[in-house]
Amino acid sequence: MSANVLTAVRDALPRLSSSEARVADVIIADPTLVVDLTITDLASVCGTSLSTVARFCQTVGYSGYREFRMEVARAVSREAAERDRFGLADSDISPDDSADDVLAKIAYHEVLAIEQTVAGLDTTALDAVVDAIDAAGHVDLYGFGASGLTAQDLQQKLARIGISAFCSVDIHLALVSAALRKPKDVAIGISHSGLTTETINALAAARDSGATTVAITNSPESPIVEFADFVLLTRARESSYRMGAMSSRIAQLALVDFLFVRVAQRRHGDVAVPLRRTHEVTESHRLAGKRGKRNGAGDDQESAAAGV
Repeated sequence: MSANVLTAVRDALPRLSSSEARVADVIIADPTLVVDLTITDLASVCGTSLSTVARFCQTVGYSGYREFRMEVARAVSREAAERDRFGLADSDISPDDSADDVLAKIAYHEVLAIEQTVAGLDTTALDAVVDAIDAAGHVDLYGFGASGLTAQDLQQKLARIGISAFCSVDIHLALVSAALRKPKDVAIGISHSGLTTETINALAAARDSGATTVAITNSPESPIVEFADFVLLTRARESSYRMGAMSSRIAQLALVDFLFVRVAQRRHGDVAVPLRRTHEVTESHRLAGKRGKRNGAGDDQESAAAGV
């Protein structure tokens, strides 16, 4: 069962029939309809039958419309409380919104993405991936477009603590590296939709080479999971003004942070030396301003932890 019924509806979309998908689309667009309408009325709004609505509820993971309706009511109530926390009447960004409104709405969506990712994260799978990374001879990261930024972020983090890691946004280089992976190596593919062919192909090649494979995605029913030994799910919804990955990127970066910190915990004292060395070797590329002179070692420690 999903941590959030509305997330379960979105996750179920790829396996729904066309008539069930119409029901899902209506509910995703306005979940309050489920709270306000009987099953007969909802079927009428969706242009489908009572049996289709009932079958949809069972496909999503509920015994029937009554249980599904109660869970939607709880989810709608929770999200209303979250909007109140940010002082929002609604969360969709409109052309007439002020700068303050836009800031509050983006903050709402990004905080919600992190909170729902945490609520739905399989920590057993997370720690299994941590074990694999800790024991790995090498880690490959595959991601393209906005997910490429997340892949690069994890590559840099792992490299800072002495783990051999590679990431390239060139699919040819990614495939070459994937083809050279060995057993005990780890390959991580990152794709919000789970549909990016470059990421899927690279992860499949790494798996064929014997590597342990991991998919980080928002879509548990997507093709990328077929090539993953472990799946780590984000839970992000973009606003209607999605000009590019926003909430999805924040959810991915949060998950990467969870993963990295658990690896660092596992290695404990072993991370101090590589962090210090990587800080020292890049020190000449930072300006020695008044702030650095005043703060001294504290500033160095902050830089070593955060990167250059």
